[in-house]
Amino acid sequence: MTKRASTKSKKDNGGNEPQYVMAIDQGTTSTRAIIFDHSGNIVSVGQQEHKQIFPRAGWVEHDAMEIWRNVRRVVADALAETELTKDDIAAVGITNQRETTVVWDRNTGKPVYNAIVWQDTRTQAIVDEFAKNGGVDRFRKRTGLPLASYFAGPKIKWILDNVDGARKKAEAGDLMFGTTDSWLVWNMTGGTNGGVHVTDVTNASRTLLMNIETLNWNKDLADAMDVPMSMLPEIRSSSEVYGKGRSRGFVSGVPIAGILGDQQAAMFGQTCFKPGMGKNTYGTGNFLLMNVGEEPVQSDNGLITTVCYQIEGEKPVYALEGSIAVTGSLVQWVRDNLGLIKDAKEIEGLAKDVDDNGGAYFVPAFSGLFAPHWRPDAAVPGGSDPLRA
Repeated sequence: MTKRASTKSKKDNGGNEPQYVMAIDQGTTSTRAIIFDHSGNIVSVGQQEHKQIFPRAGWVEHDAMEIWRNVRRVVADALAETELTKDDIAAVGITNQRETTVVWDRNTGKPVYNAIVWQDTRTQAIVDEFAKNGGVDRFRKRTGLPLASYFAGPKIKWILDNVDGARKKAEAGDLMFGTTDSWLVWNMTGGTNGGVHVTDVTNASRTLLMNIETLNWNKDLADAMDVPMSMLPEIRSSSEVYGKGRSRGFVSGVPIAGILGDQQAAMFGQTCFKPGMGKNTYGTGNFLLMNVGEEPVQSDNGLITTVCYQIEGEKPVYALEGSIAVTGSLVQWVRDNLGLIKDAKEIEGLAKDVDDNGGAYFVPAFSGLFAPHWRPDAAVPGGSDPLRA
């Protein structure tokens, strides 16, 4: 366990460079800001949950403006817990929920629709239409991904096709797309006043729009999905300075110097730097990643080929990934929808109290089955809405 550290301002270090870094973790259910000292110890944490919006069965949305407000709050909270100021922070890094899609107006800075969350299944009809020509592996060789509602590209198309005036604005160059890392960096670096529109290779690799080998947006893919190239952020490495904080309420002048999708960030944080090393993260879902080195490896068994990370000036490192959409959120569903427990912690004790499962298994296919099966039709029957958990 990482221990908490006492704080010293940079003045205590004889006026040397700032000795702390801040990580912003923009997750599926909450946003955190964590300040670390030079030894990697946690100095302080600010955390704020955001609302889960469920307009229909299978639809999951977030208010991107709420998320941006929460980022500023948790940054302020993390600093307020300490004797530090923004001048003590050497750099800010971002890790984020990956495929969640934000489309906003570059002139007003306002989203044209709520963020569509990675778990959302509304784009299945779009995916099925794409799959009529070439099947679910139609774009896999170029993107490393099967066609699935999980990824961002179909979510962009849905917004452009279903929000009044959105496609016309997009074709005029007035709309921007990003996963939540792009949305945050753009706002942090000035928004409508010169905000930087970027993403990193790990998040771009989750869109069905990036060529997994060249690490560039592929115009043929964008055209196939009716996504104007003008919407897309610049793809950068996972570790470099993208810009400096400029927005009111944020750490002005502090470099924004790292972006990694949440599962890749966990991989990097667990130091899985050699081919064959891997990690499994237990959260809202489960995500098993294995480092496969500097060349992408295509799976014959339903795994995703993804970018693991890229350090500025170095070759990218790739991973194979097995994704399960619903694991930890199943415990919430048992608590909130079935009422079998009052606290998530109770479920482990109850499971240990029985000798065996009596032959009963629960498969939480609330968003269909992800790897290795990719079965969107394997869902809860009867129109129930377990994603409301």
